[in-house]
Amino acid sequence: MLPLQDKIIVLGVTGGIAAYKAAALTSKLTQAGAKVYVIMTEGAQKFVQPLTFQALSHLPVYTDTFTEPDVSVIAHIDLADRADLVLVAPATANLLGKLAHGIADDMLTTTLLATKAPVMIAPAMNVNMYAHPAVMQNMDKLRGWGYRFIEPGEGFLACGWVGRGRLAEPEEIVEVVKQYFAGQEEVHPVSDAPAVAVDQPYLNPSASTGSSITHARDLAGLKILVTAGPTREKIDPVRYITNHASGKMGYAIAEAARDRGAEVVLVSGPTALPKPDGVTFVAVESVQEMLDACLAVYPVTDVVVKSAAVSDYRPKVTYEHKMKKTGDELTIEMEKAPDILRTLGEQKHNQFLIGFAAETQDLAKYALDKIARKNLDMIVANNVLQEGAGMGGDTNIVTIFSKDGDQVALDKMSKRAVADKLFDVALTKIQASMTR
Repeated sequence: MLPLQDKIIVLGVTGGIAAYKAAALTSKLTQAGAKVYVIMTEGAQKFVQPLTFQALSHLPVYTDTFTEPDVSVIAHIDLADRADLVLVAPATANLLGKLAHGIADDMLTTTLLATKAPVMIAPAMNVNMYAHPAVMQNMDKLRGWGYRFIEPGEGFLACGWVGRGRLAEPEEIVEVVKQYFAGQEEVHPVSDAPAVAVDQPYLNPSASTGSSITHARDLAGLKILVTAGPTREKIDPVRYITNHASGKMGYAIAEAARDRGAEVVLVSGPTALPKPDGVTFVAVESVQEMLDACLAVYPVTDVVVKSAAVSDYRPKVTYEHKMKKTGDELTIEMEKAPDILRTLGEQKHNQFLIGFAAETQDLAKYALDKIARKNLDMIVANNVLQEGAGMGGDTNIVTIFSKDGDQVALDKMSKRAVADKLFDVALTKIQASMTR
């Protein structure tokens, strides 16, 4: 079966030069098995003709609220009700402003206001527009209602500027959509949810998703520190020791915490991932730099999720100049690097401390030992030799161990779904500790 088999995706295309990428996006979503119904704004039609999307999707393209191809239904309500997901790509500053203020003056905005399906938004615009306080405020407002954003990339823009604002590539957007649906069945549905209020996140009470949309803002008021990625320990100016960590798990955790209302600090080693929007981002390289960054905010932190894969050892000597070949063998003397998790555990007062353990054998044994030795509240452990659980992939297979003896084993799911599951478990432990 195709990964998006028979999923109904309503794709909103707005009036930016990146609209041409939406054609490729439509094709790739359709090839993955989705039924893609495209809604084009008037501006979008200036860049791409509706016939292009009709030929790629083999389905009708909607451009006018008052055009009703099927008189038995109201088109925008019918699409809103049938959608498994509404995706807006590209989303202009104009669209963000309309949606944030409840303006429904065309086919796309009326559909967006009428749907209870999850909504993903992929912005694309000039770098200065993207950074404008009004645009930032509108995105924060929408994010607070539960809308998910697929962040734009950085690079050369059509306007001539260089910076953030490029629409994410169609392949990247399709992968996000696939991950969303892959994690959909892994999260318990919300039932008997209250009607949506102006000051609450946008929820679909019947949806079972892998996104923060099902969790409202249950982490609001918490300050959460997340570490992610690998560390690099320099040997000389051109060489270093590192590992295979991609940072994907930590970034997913930071995004999940952000979307669920937390104030997030993400301390990241070197990765190829774009910086998540809406978090305080601190870039580091070495173990010592990561420890220093963590200690700087630790006193005002409520929850720490230390998912970074840090070096256990570092070169005892770092050479000022590039080392030259001197023979057939090279010996580098190593010393123990600072233990970030142990240090945080030793200095812990009321913080809730979550560690990660990447193992290759005896998972439970090493995980429970680590909880005890490092004064942790929880640990997330995986066997990196297991297919679908190793570093660098988009999925994970983990077991969550708690210091009270509870264990929660998760099947293979997207890293974002794992992140939400982690916070589901952690929140019950935090709430329980507060009632004692």
